Amino acid sequence: DLPEWIDTAYLAQQGWKPWRDALLEAHGPENEAALDPQAPARQRLAYDELLSNQLALALVRVAMRKVKGRAIEGDGALRTNVIDALPFKLTSSQEEALGEIYEDMAAPIRMLRLLQGDVGSGKTVVALLAMLNAIEAGGQAAIMAPTEILARQHLATIEPLAEAVGIGVVLLTGREKGKTRQAVLDKLESGEATLVVGTHALFQDDVGFRELNMAVIDEQHRFGVHQRLTLAAKGRAVDILVMTATPIPRTLMLTAYGDMDVSRLPDKPAGRLPIDTRVMPIERLGDVTQALKRSLDTGAGIYWVCPLVEESEVLDVAAAEDRHAYLKRIFGDVAGLVHGRMKGKEKDAAMEAFASRQTRILVATTVIEVGVDVPDATV
Repeated sequence: DLPEWIDTAYLAQQGWKPWRDALLEAHGPENEAALDPQAPARQRLAYDELLSNQLALALVRVAMRKVKGRAIEGDGALRTNVIDALPFKLTSSQEEALGEIYEDMAAPIRMLRLLQGDVGSGKTVVALLAMLNAIEAGGQAAIMAPTEILARQHLATIEPLAEAVGIGVVLLTGREKGKTRQAVLDKLESGEATLVVGTHALFQDDVGFRELNMAVIDEQHRFGVHQRLTLAAKGRAVDILVMTATPIPRTLMLTAYGDMDVSRLPDKPAGRLPIDTRVMPIERLGDVTQALKRSLDTGAGIYWVCPLVEESEVLDVAAAEDRHAYLKRIFGDVAGLVHGRMKGKEKDAAMEAFASRQTRILVATTVIEVGVDVPDATV
């Protein structure tokens, strides 16, 4: 018995029934036509859902804009030195994204910005420069990744550049225990450590900061809103930059992430080779296997992605477990496996083995971690 909220003239124009009538018809269809997704009752309810989603996002955005922030504007000294030390030139999209981020940080409202870019597009360097802006202004910065392998990947990228300008980087994951963990916590609380890379361990209750100004959250879809807010609550008016390597069409981005401002990194760094895509019939599986042998001989890593975990009597598509068994018979233990039914630690271990070259072929379902950068995995 909710009151009607759609304009009656618009209802008449679309030929839709009132809310209650449409709901009852959708849940109690009287004929087959009522099951059609294009049926008026179903269309009306779909419109309700989309409209309410967009209104909710609009309210969130208004609420975020009302949250007082603080202007964060460094002197550029650290950033200039890091940019000079880079072995490459920033792409135009990196420079554009940094301009948008710096503008947000300098404003007296809290930043909430999404940075989208493919693996290798340079998101981590953008995040580092944004965090150095916060550090130049006298604060601390944190970058949180969903898995330890991703956290250590960020550490490997960030640490040499940060230490070159005198900024020490600490790591906090579930692996740090006892005195090692306590030493990191003490450095964060005292302000001795200004930049921390970590996992979910960062938003535990006993983790405190002297002056957290900025939080970067990688592969943000792997974290809930509550987790994001918990980390942000560890400082005063913390600016938030969330990153994803998942390709998101612009229209979907505006729909699903309407509470965020968005920056994209469509440019690829100089020197990246063009992608060669080929479609092969299953009858030529043997030829593909021979091609894998040639690729392995050159030192390449190989992803083999399947749509299913195990064989299905309904769907005539490849299953990861069957394909892994096939490849293991041919190539032995260099063939690894990762899929969604594995426990989190098992998936992380499989990805770690592939990234560290213990395995050279990774058979996977679409659960494969898009954010993991394995530079020599070229097939």
